[in-house]
Order: sequence, then structure tokens, then C-alpha cells
Amino acid sequence: MGTALIVSRNPRVIQLVQQSWGPDVQPVAPDVFPPNVQTLLAEMGDVPMPAVVVLDPADRLQDALYVAADLDQSFGIPVILVSDRAAEIGLAAMRSGVRDIVHPMAPLEEMKQALDRAASHTASESAQPGSPGAASQRGKVVTVASPKGGVGKTTVSTNLAVGLAMREPNSTVLVDLDIHFGDVGSALNISPEFTLPDMVHGPSAMDSVALKSLLTQHQTGLLVVPGSDSPAAADAVSPKEIGNLLNMLAGEFKYVVVDTAPGLSEHTLTVLDQTDILVLVTSLDVPGVRGLHKELDTLRDISIVLDSRYVLINFMHPSRGLSVGDVEASIGRKVDFQVPQSNAVPISTNQGVPLLQAGSKDVVAKQLRSLVETVIDGDKAAKGRRFLDFAKKGDKK
Repeated sequence: MGTALIVSRNPRVIQLVQQSWGPDVQPVAPDVFPPNVQTLLAEMGDVPMPAVVVLDPADRLQDALYVAADLDQSFGIPVILVSDRAAEIGLAAMRSGVRDIVHPMAPLEEMKQALDRAASHTASESAQPGSPGAASQRGKVVTVASPKGGVGKTTVSTNLAVGLAMREPNSTVLVDLDIHFGDVGSALNISPEFTLPDMVHGPSAMDSVALKSLLTQHQTGLLVVPGSDSPAAADAVSPKEIGNLLNMLAGEFKYVVVDTAPGLSEHTLTVLDQTDILVLVTSLDVPGVRGLHKELDTLRDISIVLDSRYVLINFMHPSRGLSVGDVEASIGRKVDFQVPQSNAVPISTNQGVPLLQAGSKDVVAKQLRSLVETVIDGDKAAKGRRFLDFAKKGDKK
């Protein structure tokens, strides 16, 4: 598992890391918190490069963020920050490459979980090309699409993204790619400073650190690329720029959830080229089902290959005059999720608080949680398949 380095003058924090990690902990207790990596390396002496670094800067937070950024960018070492100001510095810490923020009085289990996540990151980053872990360096692009509008696609995508982010903060980014009429911002009740056009043009189009600095942080730990608030600016966003954006985000986040515009525009087709997991949403009506049938046929015709594909029917109600069996007969495959009609959904939308954020026990929330779990389990299953494929190749050799 390697060595964990703890930079702290707080005996409780040092002991917390030692109890969480095990015997391979190297404590460094400088008189003054190191202002840069060079100073930290001098303090370490001949200690081997650690697998993870825990920084407890007390009141020297800015110095810690500089050190964290250097460790992340120059050495690829994950950093855990110890601070009681998580809400205040969360976005700045994320921009500096900090993986987790742990309170100095946190229980043992919280520190252990943070260290375990950091160790998992180190293991995946150190995987050699062609090895089973190499593919895990790129996050999963999870696209939510529909053949027509008005089917609750944004409700699904925002709840899915929030659900993933709540499982693992700062692991998920939601991209609003309904570039002209997207309303992810209002669904999450956020007021972004930067939007999609800002992120695909200028320095952020080439620099992942600059890109991350423009993301809007939601209170659940979700990061957001909001849609354009100007039709003219949206027109200037090309499909190629969208592809570059998704590629950069997938290199930085475990999950990139994309809320697309209805239909199969050039932008959506570009997204589908990078999609690993596709969630197709339709309503229980003839136009919606016919549109879904055509979209599935089109995806098959253009040979879109995905790790996983799911069909979700929204606004389920007996009065609609169609059954799930009718839908399955029409599209030639099973329906994976049946989300009923519920008054909780418009209330949630109007309040700008997704059902999963609010901890709702509504039946709609139950189905959306099931979708979150399926995406996570599907990701694990895909990694398992890659490992088996690699093992079989090794056997043949």
C-alpha cells in the first residue's frame, strides 16, 4: 500500500492517520508549515515518495493549497487536507487537486475512508498501459438522452448526478449540453459565474486546471458545467469543442453525467461517441415510444458501442393507456426503470432541490436511487469484464 506522509504538529491528527493507515506512516512536524513542495521534500529527508500525503496546515491554508497543487500536478500524489473550514475552502481545495477534506476532530472511520479512497486513486494511476487498471484512469461518461422534450430528462440527469456525488463528493461533474434551452442551473438552484461557452474557449479548453477553476460547485459536492445563458454564445460552441471538453473532464472525474438536448443533434452524436453508459428516457405515450424506437434503431445503424444501456420510462400511470409490455414490444428490448408520476417531482423542480438531495422517500426517489446504484454497479462490472479479458489474453500468451 506504500507510505502515508502526514505533515502536522497536532498529535491527535498524527495518531488518527497512524491508526487509519497502519505502520507505514511517516510524520513530519515542521516548526513552520512548508510553503512549497521543495521545502516539504527537504523536511522529508530520505523518506521514499509517499503513496498519499495528509496536510494539516492549521492556519496556513494557502500554503497547503500550493503544496497540494504541486503534489498533484508534478507527482500525481493524492492529498488529503485536514481543516475545520471545509465549506469555506472546498472549491479552492478541489482546484488545487485535494481529494478529501477531513475535520481535525473527525472520527477514525472518516479518516480511514479518505485514506482508502486516496490509496485506490494511487493504485489506478500507477497502472501500466495495457494493464487491467489502466482503463480506470479515465472516468465514465454517463449520458442521459431522449428522442423528444418534456419527458423529465433533466430531472433524471440532475438526480443521477447528485446521487453519484453524494456517494463520493468531488467525483462527479454534470454537463448541461442542452446548449440553447438547458435548465440544469435552475433545477439545482445555482447561479453560475461561468457557463459552457466560457469552458470550451480560451485557456480552459487546453488546461484541465483552468477548466476545473471555472466549474460551479453545488452544495452536495457535485461540480457543474451550466448551459449557456445566451443563444448567440451557444451557437459558437462546436461539436468538436464539446468532444474536447468531455475528454478533459473524463480525465479528471470518476463520473461525467451529460444532460443532452432532445433528439440526435451533431452535439449529441459527439457526446455518444464518448459515452460509456447511456440512459434513454421516454414518457408513456405513443410519440415518445415511437421516438425511442427510432433512436434505438439509429444507434444500432451507426454502430454506437456502449458498456451499458438503460431505458427509463417516466411519468408512469395507468391512465396513459399504454403498458410497459406495449413499450417493450415496440422497442424490442426490456424497460429497465419505471418511474411513476408524482407530485413530488414538480415541487422538487420548483424548489431547485433534487429529490435525492432532499433525502425524499417518494417512490420516484426510490427508482432514481436504483438508477444511481445500477450505474455504479455497471461501472464495477465493466471493470471486472476488462480484468477477465486481460487475464484471458495473459493465459493465451
